[in-house]
Amino acid sequence: MTNLWLFLAQFGTLAGILALAYRPLGDYMAITFTTKRDLAPERGFYRLIGVRPGAEQSWQQYLRAVLAFSVVGVLFVYALQRFQQWLPYSLGLPNVHPGLAFNTAISFMANTNWQSYSPEQTVGYTVQMAGLAVQNFVSAAVGIAVAVALVRGFTLRRSGTIGNFWVDLTRAVLRILLPIAAIGAIILIAGGVIQNFNPVETVHTIAGGVQHLPGGPAASQEAIKLLGTNGGGFFNANSAHPFENPTAWTNLVEVVLMLVIPFSLPRTFGRMVGDDRQGYAILAAMGVLFTACLVAGTIFELHGGGDSAIAAAGGAMEGKEQRLGILGTMLFDTTGTSTSTGAVTSAHDSMTSFGGMMMLVNMMLGEVSPGGVGTGLYGILVMAVVAVFLAGLMVGRTPEYLGKKIGGREMKFASLYFLTTPTLVLVGTGLSFAVPALRGSIVHTSILNPGQHGFSEVLYAFTSAANNNGSAFAGLTADTPWLNASLGAAMFLGRLLPIAFALALAGSLAAQDRAPVTAATLPTHRPQFVGLLIGTILLVSALTYFPVLALGPIAEGLHS
Repeated sequence: MTNLWLFLAQFGTLAGILALAYRPLGDYMAITFTTKRDLAPERGFYRLIGVRPGAEQSWQQYLRAVLAFSVVGVLFVYALQRFQQWLPYSLGLPNVHPGLAFNTAISFMANTNWQSYSPEQTVGYTVQMAGLAVQNFVSAAVGIAVAVALVRGFTLRRSGTIGNFWVDLTRAVLRILLPIAAIGAIILIAGGVIQNFNPVETVHTIAGGVQHLPGGPAASQEAIKLLGTNGGGFFNANSAHPFENPTAWTNLVEVVLMLVIPFSLPRTFGRMVGDDRQGYAILAAMGVLFTACLVAGTIFELHGGGDSAIAAAGGAMEGKEQRLGILGTMLFDTTGTSTSTGAVTSAHDSMTSFGGMMMLVNMMLGEVSPGGVGTGLYGILVMAVVAVFLAGLMVGRTPEYLGKKIGGREMKFASLYFLTTPTLVLVGTGLSFAVPALRGSIVHTSILNPGQHGFSEVLYAFTSAANNNGSAFAGLTADTPWLNASLGAAMFLGRLLPIAFALALAGSLAAQDRAPVTAATLPTHRPQFVGLLIGTILLVSALTYFPVLALGPIAEGLHS
């Protein structure tokens, strides 16, 4: 009963904070992307880069801008790492080798923040701030921009344009991410997260040993890492490190930072389409999925398969921080995998078989519960299009969503969207074990634990990369030529292909006129549609991923 009351208190506090933020933050973001007024710093930036803020872009132009910006980001972060030893605040660290620099540059551009390295031993403060932290801001802003562009597709009539990427990107950074991240950083500093430029300090412990304590501007990066659902840790232990997440209350603050924008964007959606009820329907679907995954994962970790030693410890505490406990750990890690954050407070590799499976399931749902900043909203809207189409087939009605007809063209884009990441996950995992040379590298170098768990480690890596999450089972050595290249490709394609299909869908919807509501129109704001949407998400995920889950965590769990 104690665990139950603690869980309810923790979950209730989180839900209350998010509920308080839902309307004001959602409304503010809607105003941000609908107002015609530019701020003075924005106008100066537009002149600097040669952009006319009033010039609208077609979806093809919007996509080209996203691609160009992303490629430049990759090259910039790659160059910083390759020239690190000549940069200030390099801490005497050498240049990052090409394979790892390539993987890391793509990882941070793609909002994945997969780290095949120990940060405090690999990158100095300049690379952390000028490269990784900057990408934390702009990659999150790209996700918000694409989500807003898709929402515009539902609101516009007979339009050949969906907005201006450079305006959306700039506003997302300057008006949303930067001010909230600054407030979050101050709160984290007050909670004990470090913020300095000190080099590694060597101290002598009372037991006569020697310990090396890292420093660095961690709080400023931690805030945007969480707010932008990025997830790359300043230290190797990520948010399990006491310098990044010192106490139980900072743990809750960090969970709020991860969820506040994704759970407020449905309000933005409702305001922009002129029907708040549509936003509540999307919010309800996100909330039900998140709660179900959190409850399931927590139960698996508390009971731990019934082992007497685990029961005596109060649950599966291996790999978890004592100061956070199972409840705080599962709240944080469920949030990190249900969004595209990937930040962790425990070693997922040490979770129970079914507890680790829930971390996989959170990502395999498409990270729409509530998903990443922007990516969660446009992901669940694509699934809503699929749900409406399926409902139309079942009842014999012409599928419509928010007045836009869902035909063959729209379904092609939606189908390509939700088939992209499973294809990358399954092909990458399959090649790792099917090709003899690659299998040798995986089995003898990368996998720490053989058997079903080793398979789960590789499956987790490709699921995390393709879904742009960035968390890992941690028992996998990923800094190898094959995994650096293949995971880098999965992150790159897993980020940009879904964006391309979402923008193509936005353009197709914007080109249509708005159909009037009739008696045959499917209501998309009622509980029945929420249930249909949740069922569609679960059905697509189950049909796609159940076979590989059966080979990995399910087989391991049943065996134990």
